[in-house]
Amino acid sequence: MQIYLIPVTPFQQSCSLIVCKTTRDAAVVDPGGDIERILETIKQADAQVTQILLTHGHLDHAAGAPELAAALGDVPIIGPHIDDQFWLDSLDEQSKRFGFGHAHAFHPTRWLDETDTVQIGNHQLNVIHCPGHTPGHVVFYSATQKIAWVGDVIFQNSIGRTDFPRGNHDDLISSIQNKLFPLGDDVQFVPGHGATSSFGIERTHNPHLKITKKYS
Repeated sequence: MQIYLIPVTPFQQSCSLIVCKTTRDAAVVDPGGDIERILETIKQADAQVTQILLTHGHLDHAAGAPELAAALGDVPIIGPHIDDQFWLDSLDEQSKRFGFGHAHAFHPTRWLDETDTVQIGNHQLNVIHCPGHTPGHVVFYSATQKIAWVGDVIFQNSIGRTDFPRGNHDDLISSIQNKLFPLGDDVQFVPGHGATSSFGIERTHNPHLKITKKYS
C-alpha cells in the first residue's frame, strides 16, 4: 500500500490517496477541495481511482467530492454514516460561512455503518463508526497494514472538537477509548489535520485523554 498525503483547503486538511501497489487501484479519502492538486497527485502516482471515501460531512473533508468524482469518470462516493446527512445537506451554507466559494449538497453513492468494509485493490479497510466530532463520523482501518484514517476524531496531542451541531464530547471519548485504542498501540493513524501518530503514543501522552490501560 502506498499513501500520499495532500494538504487541501485553507484549513490544510490532510486528503489521502491510498494506492494498492499490485493493482494500482486507489481511493481518495476526504477531498475537501483543491481538486487540481489531487488530480495531479493521482497522475504522478500512476493510480486508477475507483472510489472516494469520506470520514464525515464537514466542508474541508467533503466539499470537493462531487467535483472529483465527476473528473474521475463518476466514481462512487462512499461514506460517511447516514447520521451526517445533515452536514452534507448544508455544504452550501458551510461554504458561504467560511468563504470557500461554492459547494453543493449531495448524497453519497453508499452510506457506511459499523462492520462494513471497503476494498482498494488487494487491501480491505474496515469501517468503524466513531461518533462525537460529528454523529456520522467513520474511521477506515487496515488491519494488515496497521494504519487508520481517523478524520477529526483524534490528532497528535489533541482530539476533535465537539462544539459543532450534534457534536458530543462523551461520545468522542468513548469512540477513542472503546473503538480505536483497542485496535492496538502499534496502529499508526492519519488524522484530518496535522502530523501522523500512533494510538500508543496518544494513549500515553495525549493531554486530553487520561487512559492507563495498555492494548497489545
